[in-house]
Amino acid sequence: MITRILLLCVLCLGSAQSVRSQDTPSPVTPTAPAAPTADSLRTLIEQSRAAWDVPGLAVAVVHQGQVVLSAGFGLREQGQPEPVDGGTVFAIASNTKAFTAAAIAMLQESGKLQWQDHVQQHLPWLNVGDSWVSHELRIDDLLCHRSGLGTFSGDLLWWGTPYTPQQVLQRARHLPLKNRFRAEYGYSNLMFLAAGEVIRSASGQTWQQFIGERILQPLQMQRTVLSVKDLTALGNAARPHKTTLTGNQPIDWFNWDTMAAAGGVISCSDDMAKWLQLQLRRGQLPGGERLFSEASSHRMWTPHTIIPVSRAAQTRTPSTHFRSCGLGWMLADYRGRMTVGHGGGYDGMYSQVLLVPEEDLGIVVLTNSMTGIGSALTMTIADLYLSEQPGQAGQWLQQGLEQDRSGRTEFYERIKKAVEPVATGTQPSHEPAAYVGQFECPLYGRASVTLENGGLVLQLHPFPELQADLVHLHYDTWKIVWRKSFAWFAEGTVQFVPDAAGVFQQLRLDVPNDDLWFDELQLRRIP
Repeated sequence: MITRILLLCVLCLGSAQSVRSQDTPSPVTPTAPAAPTADSLRTLIEQSRAAWDVPGLAVAVVHQGQVVLSAGFGLREQGQPEPVDGGTVFAIASNTKAFTAAAIAMLQESGKLQWQDHVQQHLPWLNVGDSWVSHELRIDDLLCHRSGLGTFSGDLLWWGTPYTPQQVLQRARHLPLKNRFRAEYGYSNLMFLAAGEVIRSASGQTWQQFIGERILQPLQMQRTVLSVKDLTALGNAARPHKTTLTGNQPIDWFNWDTMAAAGGVISCSDDMAKWLQLQLRRGQLPGGERLFSEASSHRMWTPHTIIPVSRAAQTRTPSTHFRSCGLGWMLADYRGRMTVGHGGGYDGMYSQVLLVPEEDLGIVVLTNSMTGIGSALTMTIADLYLSEQPGQAGQWLQQGLEQDRSGRTEFYERIKKAVEPVATGTQPSHEPAAYVGQFECPLYGRASVTLENGGLVLQLHPFPELQADLVHLHYDTWKIVWRKSFAWFAEGTVQFVPDAAGVFQQLRLDVPNDDLWFDELQLRRIP
């Protein structure tokens, strides 16, 4: 299954193309590729949408200061007649991080903070799993995934819980650091929550107020909102879909207000085209005023954290030699140019942004599915503008589709394997009542196991919808069968761990997925 990990990087698929020489002059001046037309792009996008079985998507392409295309394709909801158009809104998820970085840049320029400020100057209550790192953590560290936290570590704290951003971050002190501080890449949503709280502290406004008043209003992004609570009044919203082996299942919008600074923007291709143009103008508004300076743009697009490029990735895309994190952006080289981009993964919606500043080119793809079509389309469209052999551009879509389908099959095979019994004919070691109890995790909160009609039921209390019937699997391990379908995962297991007296003191959860780490929950029995 294509996951958020793949979406976070610009170059996650692959094609066998070589970088153009920068050193040896060509005996013949190459002819620049003919720019694609809006009509040719529409045909490409619609054919791709159908091939990938995506219910609906919207695409914006800006080039040399002009909006070449901003249009919708397919349907807002599978099986319903309403079409997607340029004003249809989608969750852009982690593409929000660039908005948060821009806000920090604006506060830096106004003298409210400095990039190198200790975070504890603004958030004295913030601590991570190491006291020295907690003290040393600087504002720019929050924006480039080098805090020492592991990728997606702690995301269960904000997903569906009632915790405020400050409460999430205060609980995060229980998370062990998995990487070397400032030396290794670990994608962290929690650190962007911290950046949102820094914005609150430095500006006196909530993240939502600052982004709305200082960025969305000047850009006239009038169909962009910062909470799912605003969707009813806004109208013309796509519906999320969980993409499975057999198709697309419509699901409800999920409230991401707690992690808004890391992923809360909801927008449309018409508005995102304005955001792309602002970025390509290095912070300058159409009238000449500036939201942020060219120097700040340069800083946000400067490598801060190295992302290793595997040998397999080098083989797939020989023209990419380096990948790194800027501030709120992912950076890479491609065909001799720097690319600036990001992906976004929301419950039932994926998005992708790609900028090629040297070509004054920007592309955004917003979808109501959980597939990698956004990455494939942005790279395909980029190739149409960059390549002397545009016919090769289709490799992104074909290879991407194959990878998407095989990845999804492997994902569900992993779940199937995880819930297969290791032995048949076994029985629980105790009577059902022995498994009943209250359990507490310092990081997450309380869980309980109760008896209902003779069966065991697991409840994770911070998110009441995380309720599951337990079906005996083998020995003292039970299969978790959630009573509700979720976008990121399906079934899993819970192991009851006894002490020397045979009293079950601990729950160990294994819920296979690539986004929410249930194994971080240290649930121990409480009186």
